[in-house]
Amino acid sequence: MREFAKQRGWTLREVAERAGLNYSTVKNYVQRDAMTMTDYTAIRRLAIAFDVSIEDLVEILEE
Repeated sequence: MREFAKQRGWTLREVAERAGLNYSTVKNYVQRDAMTMTDYTAIRRLAIAFDVSIEDLVEILEE
């Protein structure tokens, strides 16, 4: 997710605002070692904010 934000020149706070999510949610996803439990709605909102598919976003989050 940091890669997508960096490509767009956004901070994680801006990502959260654009996705309509709490900053803590975005920060938590960035800091996780693995995506064991995710909120589908949050992932969908992030994908829309980045204008990428959910699959592309999840692939990045799992790396």
